[in-house]
Amino acid sequence: MNARIDDTSRCTGCKCCRDGRCYPALDSDCVYDDLYGYQCPCVRPDWQEEVGSGLSSWRALSAIEPGAPQRPNEDWFGVGPGNGTVVVVDGGTARTETGCSHGVAWYAGELGSSLLRLAREDSRPALGQVLAAGIDAVAGLHRGSCDLGHPGTPSAAAAIVRQSGPVDWEYVVLGDVSVVLDTPDAPDGPVVVVDTRISESARVERAEADQWPIGSGEKEAAMIRMKHAELAARNQTYWIAAADPRAAAHGLTGEVGSVIRLAVLTDGAARAHSFGLMTWPDLLQTMDQYGPQQIIERVRTAENADPDGRRWPRNKKSDDATAVYLDRHRG
Repeated sequence: MNARIDDTSRCTGCKCCRDGRCYPALDSDCVYDDLYGYQCPCVRPDWQEEVGSGLSSWRALSAIEPGAPQRPNEDWFGVGPGNGTVVVVDGGTARTETGCSHGVAWYAGELGSSLLRLAREDSRPALGQVLAAGIDAVAGLHRGSCDLGHPGTPSAAAAIVRQSGPVDWEYVVLGDVSVVLDTPDAPDGPVVVVDTRISESARVERAEADQWPIGSGEKEAAMIRMKHAELAARNQTYWIAAADPRAAAHGLTGEVGSVIRLAVLTDGAARAHSFGLMTWPDLLQTMDQYGPQQIIERVRTAENADPDGRRWPRNKKSDDATAVYLDRHRG
């Protein structure tokens, strides 16, 4: 579990508070609550933060799982107190040198933490500004020790979703994190926001990599070529959070009213949709009834049935997967 809450004012000395921050679910003191998600002794169920006036309670459920146990999880998510803000970050896989000594998991965690803190400021800055400030803040953390001008400097897709009224939510999405917002009686189904511009880069190299089975030397070599082509297009034909805060201006932004439930997923969890296993309404209903972990389990079952990537061409058998689900509290 990589989620963390940057407020330890109520810390009671639990093991999951370290370095001035609270990291829920890092030890046995933390328990999972169906309504409030992971809780530690310093994050009580009655700790609610209202944004504006008259905002109703929202239930938050979450699941996160690395693609492989031997690899660091490069996903990150956080849910603000009161469940009024959700941040999900998906670190970009590094296949080349990065010029950074910290790594992608570090970058994703620092970016997510900064975004969650900035999005909850009393001044309620626009989410595009939050994204730019978060990118800049993390760049400042390692500008003196790492080469931020390196083409492969750590990067991440990111989404911020924030409650702007009792049933209204605003968002910014940069990169291939999916935001799904459901409204009553929507004739065309839920509103789905995902930035697919990165998949349009390195198209020739990507098609070549898809021809080879996962784990083969040919695929590994093709993915290196694909990565170099992808990096050459970074922040030119697609935009991603890395070291340049100007990329945030290219994020997808908007606001949706009358929301009854929503989900935010990294592409590893969104494979439930891209593999054709579920429609978006099916995915939301499954999370409502069985929780987000069920989505990841469905994806893992499909991946295990197609280990070579013949049916569903992809870069690696299993990716880090994160799913966060919120709905109106019905209790």
